[in-house]
Formats: sequence, C-alpha cells, structure tokens
Amino acid sequence: MIKKRKTCHSDIWNDRFFHFLCRMDKFVEKASLCALNRIFGFEPKIAAALIDHFGSAAEVMKQKQDEMDLLLGPHSKYSGQIGRHSLEKASRELEEIEKKGIRFTGITEESYPDMLRECEDPPIGLYVRSSTPLDSLFARRKGIAIVGTRDSSLYGEEWCKKTVASMATLPEKPAVVSGLALGIDACAHRTALENGISTIAVMATGPDTVYPWRNRGIAEQIVSSSGCALITDYPPGTAPLAVHFLRRNRIIAGLSDATLLIESKMRGGGMMTARLAFSYGREVFALPGRADDIRSQGCNHLIKSKIAEPITSIDGLFKDLGFKAASGRQSVPCGEAVSQRYRNMLPEDKIDRMAAILTVIRKHRGITIEETAMETGMEYSTAAELTGILETDGFISIDLLQRCTINFRNNM
Repeated sequence: MIKKRKTCHSDIWNDRFFHFLCRMDKFVEKASLCALNRIFGFEPKIAAALIDHFGSAAEVMKQKQDEMDLLLGPHSKYSGQIGRHSLEKASRELEEIEKKGIRFTGITEESYPDMLRECEDPPIGLYVRSSTPLDSLFARRKGIAIVGTRDSSLYGEEWCKKTVASMATLPEKPAVVSGLALGIDACAHRTALENGISTIAVMATGPDTVYPWRNRGIAEQIVSSSGCALITDYPPGTAPLAVHFLRRNRIIAGLSDATLLIESKMRGGGMMTARLAFSYGREVFALPGRADDIRSQGCNHLIKSKIAEPITSIDGLFKDLGFKAASGRQSVPCGEAVSQRYRNMLPEDKIDRMAAILTVIRKHRGITIEETAMETGMEYSTAAELTGILETDGFISIDLLQRCTINFRNNM
C-alpha cells in the first residue's frame, strides 16, 4: 500500500510561489500587449506578425534592437521603441488605469472578443470601462451594429427605436454595438438601455474621455449597466481627432455579426462601417429612404450596389438575421392601449379622443399638435392637453417644434 505523503510547509510555499509566477507571467504578457498596442496602434498587423513570429508579446519585448532592426529595418520609425523602457511604461499604465476602473485586454488573452480577433486588422488591445467582468463581457452572443448619421431625421430615429426595442422581445437578445456619436448612435444606445439590452459603445478617444461631452450621461449609464461597456483601442489621454473616428469603425464592424445602417449620406462613418462589415464577410442591412433625401442616399446606394439588404420590416429583418423568433408581442390597437392605461381614471369620451390622436400620429410621423387637432376635429387646446398626457405617460414624444411621434417601446 502506497502511503500518501503529508503536505509540508515547503510544499505549500512552493505551490504559492508557482501561482505567483503564473500571475507574474500573465501580467508581463498583458503589459507587453499594452506596450505593443501603444507602439503599433495604427499598424496592428505588424505587432500581430511579431507576436506570431516570437510566440508571445512578452517574447517580442525581450528582443534586442539588432534583432528588431533585422525584421523591421534599421530605419523603421519603430526602431528603438521595443524594449524594457516601453514595458515598464505599460506596466505603470496598467496600474494607474486599474485605479480608475479601466481594464485592458490583449489579443492573445481569453477575455479578448473572438469576433474581433477573426478580422484581418484587429487591435492588439482594448481598454474597457464596464461593471461586468471581462471574462463574461464578450461571451459569445450575437452583436448587431446600428450606425448612421449624426444629423438623423424623425424617420431614422423612429426606425432605430423600433428595431432596438423589438430586440427586447427576442429569446436570445443581441448586444447593440455603436459609436456613441450624436444622432443614430446615441439613439441606439439609449433605446437599448431603456429596454434592458446590452450595448457596447466603441469610442474614438482614450478610455478616460467621453466625446461628445453631451453624451456623458449615456456613457455613465452604459458603464454601470450589466453586460454593457465603453471600449477603445486608444490609450488614456488620446484626443478625439478625425482620423481616430475613421479607424474605430473597424472595431464596430468587427464586433458585430451584422451591421444595420439606418441613415447616411454618401460619405460618412456609417458608410465606412457598413463597407468594412461587408469586407469582413458580415451581413449588412440598410434602411431605404426617399430618393431626394440626402440622409438616405448612402443607404440607397448600398442597396443598389448589392452590398446591403433593404430593411423593409422588423420581422423580416430578424428572420434574415437568423433569430429564432421575431417580436413575440403583437402591436396593440390604439384604443385598447389607452383603455388599458386610463380605464377608471378618465372619462370614456376623453379616452376615445386620446385613441384618435394616437391613431393619427401613428399614421403621420412628425405631425404637429396643431395638425393633429385639425385631423381629429378637436380644438387646439383639447389636443394640446391630451397629447401632453400621452407624452407624460410615455405613449408619444414631442419635440421643440411640437412634432409628435409614437414611442415604439410601448408596443404601439
């Protein structure tokens, strides 16, 4: 009979030392990835080739300048940047950002998103602000990029809200990916948050900067919401330069199984994201619009060029995306919706008038309160009072020009 050897103090010490070394190895690799991301940020393919050649990021950082000059050329702009000094700088950066709630994940780590790693030019690392652990943040699930113009119309915003809100009814809810810009991007993020859907905002600045500043409220809500995150491949202190916005679009496309272009002019970030998604072999969809609407020219062009499939209905879109079922809820008639909400609270005649107002607004997006009064045959004061109640209770939205739109998240 073989006797089991008793565990002695030296065994425990050796075991702890082994785990300590493993942790140190992981930190050195992470710091090396962080350093390479800083050095080769605009040319990640070079860093990826070096990692592949030497076997790890840590091994790349150990190489002497002579060795690197043989590979990159003696007159390379990167000459002299790889070495202990870069690794120490990256190590200090990782320690500093951790104090600010920012984490870093590199391309060779398990927490790095698989969808992005599949692309031909993925960033070497990502800075992440999120309340969700990195190990589960990018767990395999469908990602849907929703992008478009900053100068969005009511038509575009309605379709954006309708599309994202309907995702909340799916058995397997996808994550909404966008760029935190004004217009369609902000609309997509906001609607996702309102409907309990995970959303990821890809920024064109460092992780410590929110741009545009007016979206800081959305950004902070994303950080504090489960399954949501702000991500960027730019290190802390990076300013919002034009070139950064163009480059970040590859991450939006790369994180997503499909890209939906809601509204876009012939040139713009949304068009670039859609084209990148197409080049990655991902699905692309575009919302068709009027031929004379400059905001729809980009979408119409992609559809005509066979780059994008047209979005003609939510159910059709979800079917094309491969979801098991489209919206499980059925649209509630206007009369039934207001009756359910205001029964025993308001007189029947007032409920009937509110139903009539909702019906008109549903048929004519962007109709003004005055036009609604004319359509329903009501006095302006009555229409203004009832639309005010409907807005307060979330049935409709009214902008500064008194234009009314249905809130699709209320299943209207």
